[in-house]
Amino acid sequence: MSLVSRALVVVMVWAGLKACATSVSPATTVSAAVVAQPFRAALRVCADPNNMPFSDDKQRGFENKIAQVIAKDLGRPLEYFWAPQRRGFIRNTLRAGHCDLVMGIPANYELASATHPYYRSTYVFVSRADRRLNVRSFDDPQLKTLRIGIQITGTDYSNPPAAQALAARHITSNIRGYTVYGDYSKPDPQRDVVDGVARGDVDMAIVWGPLAGYYAKQEKARLTIVPVSPDSDGPTLPFTFAIAMGVRKNDRALHDAVDRAIARRKPEIDRILREFGVPVVASSTGARPSSTVTRAFQASAGR
Repeated sequence: MSLVSRALVVVMVWAGLKACATSVSPATTVSAAVVAQPFRAALRVCADPNNMPFSDDKQRGFENKIAQVIAKDLGRPLEYFWAPQRRGFIRNTLRAGHCDLVMGIPANYELASATHPYYRSTYVFVSRADRRLNVRSFDDPQLKTLRIGIQITGTDYSNPPAAQALAARHITSNIRGYTVYGDYSKPDPQRDVVDGVARGDVDMAIVWGPLAGYYAKQEKARLTIVPVSPDSDGPTLPFTFAIAMGVRKNDRALHDAVDRAIARRKPEIDRILREFGVPVVASSTGARPSSTVTRAFQASAGR
């Protein structure tokens, strides 16, 4: 029996009218406790069960924590529909009706109705602090000789922004690719690219900020994280992205309610982001990614 059905049965039994439910009068038969705490449908969130630092099925990721904040603000219990974040994720989860909300989509994502952004982050250069490389730009001549790790998505998507920027400068022979999906049978499948820097397998990696910030804190070797500068490579290849939550395009009521919750809970959301080491940037140059770049970012950032 569904939650709604059980709630209706409770009301009918309380009124002594189970046999003639159509005559129940809420004004005279609902208990004071039910009136004080009206039934609210769960806020159903679709998420990846093994995608730290964003989410996992133990609800330890920063997006799990932020979803808890939003559900609490809305006064709704939180439920999850778990699915690996792969190609077709939005189509097979949100748009299929398995959930009402997804976390962590680009603010201009075309497959869902995006809320106002709740953070903005950037790709970063990751290196060992003892190397003192101090690379800040894709135009740094050191990149021509350093061993560089980047995350790749295979043949399913276009190249992510970092790969495109390197290729435009003919920096390809010294690149090592780490699959963004990693070994999904193990915890933390995306951390290998940061581990590679700490171990010395590569001299530097170019990684989406939330991944780099979270895993760098866990390495024994001290790592340096430097935001890519400038924050775009032309008008359609940004390295910073505003991140929002997404609902179905026809669900305006939930969209607006979540927008208000994000605004009310901004201090709590910011605190969670800091705790997870997410590098947050305040603004960008205004570069507008193409839909292809957005999809490539979505994939390469583990989103």
